[in-house]
Order: sequence, then C-alpha cells, then structure tokens
Amino acid sequence: QVQPYGVLIPRTDEDVQAAVEAAAKYGVPILARGAGSSLAGQAVNSALVIDLSRHLDGVLEVNREERWVRVQPGVVLDELNLQLAPYGLQFGPDPASSNRATMGGIVSNNSTGSHSIVYGMTADHVLAARGFLSDGSPVHFQALDESKLAQKLEAPGLEGQVYRQMARIAAEGAGAIRAGTPRHWRRCGGYNLDRLIQPLPLENGGTDPSFLLPPAPGFNLTSLVCGAEGTLAVMTEIKLNLVPRPWKTALGIVHFSGLREALSSVPRILESGPSAVELLDHIGLTRSRQVPAYARLQKTFIEGDPNCVLITEFSGDTESELRHKLAALEASGVGDSVVALYDPARQADVWTLRKVALGFLMSVKGDYKPVPFIEDAAVPVEHLADYIRQVEEFCNGLGTEVGYYAHASAGCLHVRPLINTKAAEEVAKMQDILAFSVELLGGYGGALSSEHGDGRARSWINERFFGKDLYALYRQTKRAFDPHNLLNPGNIVDAPPMDTGLRFGPAYRTLPLRENLDFSADMGFHRAVEMCNGAGICRKLTAGTMCPSFMVTREEEHSTRGRANALRAALSGALPHQELTSQRMYEVMDLCIECKACKAECPSSVDMAKIKFEFLAQYYEKHPVPLRARLFAGMPRAARWLSGPLAPLANWGKELAPVKWGLENFLGISSKRKLPDFARKPFAQGNYGKRIEVKSNQVRSKVVLFVDTFNNYNHPEVLEAAKEVLSAAGFEVLLSNHGCCGRPMISKGLVREARAAANQTVAQLYPLAQQGIPILGLEPSCLSALVDDYASMLPGDERAAAVAQAAQPIENFIAGLAERGELALEFRPASEPVLLHGHCHQKALFGTESTRAMLSLAGAQVQEVDSGCCGMAGAFGYEAEHYEISLQMGERRLLPAVRAHQGVVAAPGVSCRAQIERGAGVRAHHPIEILWDALADGAA
Repeated sequence: QVQPYGVLIPRTDEDVQAAVEAAAKYGVPILARGAGSSLAGQAVNSALVIDLSRHLDGVLEVNREERWVRVQPGVVLDELNLQLAPYGLQFGPDPASSNRATMGGIVSNNSTGSHSIVYGMTADHVLAARGFLSDGSPVHFQALDESKLAQKLEAPGLEGQVYRQMARIAAEGAGAIRAGTPRHWRRCGGYNLDRLIQPLPLENGGTDPSFLLPPAPGFNLTSLVCGAEGTLAVMTEIKLNLVPRPWKTALGIVHFSGLREALSSVPRILESGPSAVELLDHIGLTRSRQVPAYARLQKTFIEGDPNCVLITEFSGDTESELRHKLAALEASGVGDSVVALYDPARQADVWTLRKVALGFLMSVKGDYKPVPFIEDAAVPVEHLADYIRQVEEFCNGLGTEVGYYAHASAGCLHVRPLINTKAAEEVAKMQDILAFSVELLGGYGGALSSEHGDGRARSWINERFFGKDLYALYRQTKRAFDPHNLLNPGNIVDAPPMDTGLRFGPAYRTLPLRENLDFSADMGFHRAVEMCNGAGICRKLTAGTMCPSFMVTREEEHSTRGRANALRAALSGALPHQELTSQRMYEVMDLCIECKACKAECPSSVDMAKIKFEFLAQYYEKHPVPLRARLFAGMPRAARWLSGPLAPLANWGKELAPVKWGLENFLGISSKRKLPDFARKPFAQGNYGKRIEVKSNQVRSKVVLFVDTFNNYNHPEVLEAAKEVLSAAGFEVLLSNHGCCGRPMISKGLVREARAAANQTVAQLYPLAQQGIPILGLEPSCLSALVDDYASMLPGDERAAAVAQAAQPIENFIAGLAERGELALEFRPASEPVLLHGHCHQKALFGTESTRAMLSLAGAQVQEVDSGCCGMAGAFGYEAEHYEISLQMGERRLLPAVRAHQGVVAAPGVSCRAQIERGAGVRAHHPIEILWDALADGAA
C-alpha cells in the first residue's frame, strides 16, 4: 500500500500527454495503470497515478483478414473478446483476471494464462504500440526494417536516444543477454532484451513450444515495452495479434488423492496433446464449497472428495475427435478417475471456478494470509514436483504452511506461503523463502516471474537472479528510456526491499470498536474488512451481479474493493479515525445496495452487505437517523394500516401530484416512481386462524407458508397461489403469524429495531421449526434475513439457527419433491416461453436452479437471463437521488432482455417485478403464480 501523489482519470490521449509533460517538467513520478489488480505490487507507487481504465477503453479497429486489432489500454480482455467473437477471433493469452484486467496492464505485465502452452506470452502477440516517452514526446513502436531503423537512429530527442542505446545494447550485450536470460519459455521478468536478438535455445525437453510466432521482421521495441511494467513508456494504443476461436473443446477433470501424484502426472498428460492443464488444489476445492455460488458450480464436475484435480482441456474440430482424445487420457491410467465434460455450459462452470482459485486461497480467516512473492516461478514440467516438494519442505521448516493453484501444464504452480505480515518475525521469513526459491530456480532452469511480473515483490532480488551483467543491461535500458527515473520507479531495477510499503506491517493497528453485530467468525469487524485483498473481481462488467453500482459508475469507490479500502484506511489510521463515521464515508458506502452478490461471487467472501449494516449502525451512533430511513424501516407497520378498507384511499392519494411533490421535496422519495399499491384484502386477513383446505385425497404433512409483509399487504395473489399449489399437492398449510422479519430495518442500519423484529419472528417460527416442519418463503430478501442476517444479530441463539435450517424458498421445496417423484400434480402444457430474472439475494444464497426446475414442471421453456441486479434493491430505487442509477442498473442487461422477450416474465422479488413493469412495460409474475396458472385442474 503506497500513497499516490494524486490520481488522473484522463478522457483523451491529449490528457495523458499533458500529464506526462507536466510530470517531466516538475520531476513528478508517473504510474500508468488499469484495474490495479497486479499481484506483485507494480500498480502502486508514490507517483501521479494515471488510471486508463475509465475512459480510454475502446476497440479502435479490427482487421479480420490479417487477424489483428487496435485497442486503447483501458479495454478489459473479456469485453474485447466479446466484441471479437462475431469475427471468430480472440486474443490468445487468457489470464485468470480477464474479467477485469485491462489490455494495457496485460501488455505491461506480459501476461499469459491457462492456455499458455498453446498461445504463449502476450509478447508473442503484441505487434505495435503508440504512446509517450518519459518527456511527453509521442512515440510509435513497430517493426522496423533496416532503412527505417537507420532513420530512427538519426532522429533527434529522446526517441532517437532510445533507438541508439537499444541498438547498442542488443549488439554489444548479446552474450550477456543469452547467458543471463532464463531458458524456460514462460518468462516475463526483467526486460525482454532477448526479443531484440536471435532466439535463445530453450530447456524444455529440447523442443520449442509450437505457439511461438515467427520472429517479427526487423527491430521492434514493442516487445521490450511489453512486460516493462510501465517503467519505459506510457501506452495509449496497442496493436495485437489475434487467433481463431476454438471450434470445440472438452474437459477431462482428473481426480487425484495427493498433490505430488498430480504434479508427477503432468508430463504424461501433456503427451495426450491438451490445450491446458490446470491445478485446483485441496484448499481451492474445500474453500469453494463455503462460497454458495461456487459450491453449486463444483457439484457439476467433482466426484467424491479428491485431494486435488487437474483440469485438462482438449480442442478439436469435431466431438468425435474430442472423445478420442479424452479416451486416450482415461486409458493412460493417470489419476483415480476422470470426469468428462462436453457441454460448453458445464465447461464454463469449471473455468469460472478455476479463475477464482486465488480468491479461495485468500479467503483464509485471520491474520495469516497466502502472500504473493514466490508464486510466479515456473520450471520445466519434469521438475515441477521436485521443486514444489523442496519449497514446501523449506517453508514447513520455518513453521509456514503453503497453498497452491494454477498452470501445471507450463510448470508454473503459484505457491503462496501463509505469512502474518503484521508480525516482524513473519515478514523476515519472506526474504529467506524467496532467496531459497531463487537458488532452486537457477538449478532447474526456471523463471522467477512467469506471468505476474517483478513488481515490488521480486524486483529487489533481480540482480541476484539474472546476474550482474544482464542486470547492468537492464539498468542501461531503464536509463535510455527514462533518464530521470520518473516512470513507475522502483520496479524491475533499483527496487527497495520487498517489505517496504506493506499494506499490513508490524506497525499496523486498527481502531477498537464496539460492534453491533457478531463478527466472531471473521475474528472482528476489522478483519472482515481486511478480507478484501484487492484482486478486484468486483470490477467485472460483463457477467454476474457484483458489483452493481460499479458496473454503472465505473468509479473505484463504488466497487466492493473501494469500499473495503476506504473503511480499512479509517480503521487503521491511514485516514483520521473520525473518518470512519464521516459524511464522506457515508457517500462511499451509499451505493452499496446490500445485494449480497459479493458474499456469493467474491471468492474471498467479502460480505459488504453485512459490513454496511454495521457501518450504518456505527454512523447512526454519531448522526441522527433520517426521517426517510425511519419511514422505510417502518413500512410494514404502515402497510398493515393502509391496506384493507383504507387501501382505495391510500392508493388514490399516493399518486396525487401534490403528495408526490411533497414526498420528493421533504422526504427524498422520487416522484417518478409509482409507489406500491396496498391490497384491498391482505392475504392474512382472510386466512389466519382458518384451516387451509387440502385439495388432495390425503394429507401428506405440514408446511409453513412464510407470510412476508410485501406479499401480504401488496401482492396477496402471490401468497394465494402458493397456498393453492401446496394444498393441491396434499400439504396442510400453516401460516406464519410473525409480523415483519426485519429486512427493511436491516437495509437502513437500524440494528435495535431489526433485532427486535428478528426476535419476534424466531419466537413464532421456532416451535414449528423444532417439529421439523419446512418454512417456505416467497420473497428472497425476507428469506435471506432468516437464513443469513439473523445469525449475526442473534449470535448463539439456537432458535435462530433452527429457523434458518428449516427455511427455504418455495421453489426449492417443490423442485425437490419433483426430483424425488413425490409431486402428484398435473399441469397444462406451457404455451409461452418463460424468461427468468433471479433476485440478488436468491442468487447469492440459494441459486436459481430450483426455480428453473419448478417452472419446467409445466413444460415451460425457461430462459434465465444473466441480468445482474434490477437496481431497485428494496427502497433504494424509490429514493430520489438513486432513481437514475437504479434505472441504469436495470438497463445494463435486465430490461433490454425483457423487452426483447416474447413470453412470460418471472421474477421472485417484489421490487424486481416493480422495476421490470416500470422499465419494460410488461407484467412480471412470481414463479409460483406461473406454476399455479398451469395446474391442470383449472384451480387458478
């Protein structure tokens, strides 16, 4: 963690040039960066940070015939590949961070990924680059023939100096370059001087990797800027080579009972010609089961309880070809078993899980964390098992455990020792471990950095690893490009010790807090905040739900990472402690809509919804609770009074122009929103105390229908549909008489009121849960209070635990009955396809598989849209200052999909349905309504 001098978010290339020129004039260091997700520390510095990810993110030109693309540095790799898909092309290297890593960062790191044995390094695909040298002068790097190179050698200014010096270094230093550069093909450390001379012989079984492109004709400094970590130039445009997208792929998930057995099997697996071999180790398998979204994915391809698996991919033109390759893999006898996957959707599940493996490692609770400093080493695959064994033995000898993940096919196994960087004696271990690794790599012909770069973690030891002669050439290279050491100084050469500027160091302390919620599982509120390791998965834009506000604003402070960093800064004293409950901190937290997507999608399990609940409670201890917050928190009580006989008057009055004007100007409730209508006859009014008629010949058992506030007083037809379906299925339906579950109070940070509601609810439901009666809910946000929030509000309360265990969505219950063959209901054939939008809390805690299965019972063709968040988030979308952003959230993916759909729209959440109906002009239904309508006996 390093404090920058300032941050610039440029809109144009001219902005960048002006900044570089000004920095050169005043001697201010510069750090140009993208998502800031680098793992070696090269994305932080005492410098002017130029964030290129916000506006300079365009795809400028695609040449399908010649297979190249011109991009700005801020474009994210996954977004680029989405735009390239219609051309049948893609960028080859695929780092695990592809859903948030920018192409500028990928080029600057010389990144690669899971398919490195096919596509090599980024430097194999970078053709040209435009940008600015350290004095602000424009430069265009590209392949030069002898005549054009001669012109460059005679050019005036810094550009001419760069070409003269680099031509000299390439000519005079060829011997030192060949002697000092690692022979392993998967390397990105130091400067790529080897790419300016004849190719080096490789020590990888005597064969050159087939992916390497023929050396580009002429002299091309682009390959030198690639991998330079922003220390040589600032790029504003990059020209990249493209590769054809694979026609078909298949996966063989090879299960192993031990890590060493898995690593020793890699050479044999490579003989079968895979396109990737990736390790998912025991820690990754175990911890992924603790994150709901990834636990569901794991079930599709893991059998039993293996110690680890090797994800082995094959590419081909036909499925028969792929089946032949997988049969050969199974016949080779490696591993305990092989699970074959041909379905692209199931394969995507596997790659999703693999790409977040780092986060699983980082989800370790407490102060001991898997720290990246030797993780990027690569050795020839035949030495991989021995290298890992020796590193593990050395670390264990120091009392240090290790975790693993990554690219077994390339001999790169990311090793992360668990270090407590808050303790001086633990910090001291890091240099010893890295020095030991360097010695081993020298003996095995390996590379110290193979895709993540040198950064602050490894640059300090580069002279020892590369040797004095080659390191001297690296220094000369840096001086040629950057004579005043202004571009990301301290990386690759002349670096400070690796323990300089640690995020957590021996002097790190946090402000003691009296916590309102139970954070014992995280070992305290501050450690819950510290679970964010900066990987930045919350910055993804193309899929999933996390983080809805960042997807719209693209502001770092509106990402989960940004909020965690701001809170940690105040807790640790990097900001004044009073900033923890300041108005500015409230603004940082304001657009967290408590969707719980981070709880499910952040592999480090940063639970920002719970953190915000605690933050608001702390904030309101220092500031008055706004009237609007109290009003929304008290809506269940108001709904009880305004529904029933007063409903016609209330529904008429709330839409009057003077009323809407007053609500907006005095309470901040948007006049552009239609407030929910109150029911003329609430569901409970006609059903409490009445035995629900069983429409089956035999009563099977009892179930509790959770009568939530929203459906009871606003949408009783949903509860009516649920009652009818359950009774038709033969269940005696008991109605919960519990009042409000507390969700509105939770969302507004009113802990005392929420705890009182939670106590009342569990008091009513516990006797039923104790009898083993299922509690079936319809509104995901209310259910999430029962199964998730109550645990931190009522710690150690066995009643809350029992209720959470008994509670489930009605869709899960009905789909489970159908799966077991216990649902004796007939349905009419569906006449229209169904588009399903999952509620955020539903997706985070329960998943939508059961909803799809339930809707399919009537023969409906169900299409689930990857819609992200609808933007309403309970009261959020009704608040005047949030109205526009709530619509923008919905407009990203949900509302366009609904408008394009011809059929029925299903959405479990009340607020989701309100957004769909307001933004798309169509009626949205709860899934249970659709099932009720399909009952063959015509009961609907």
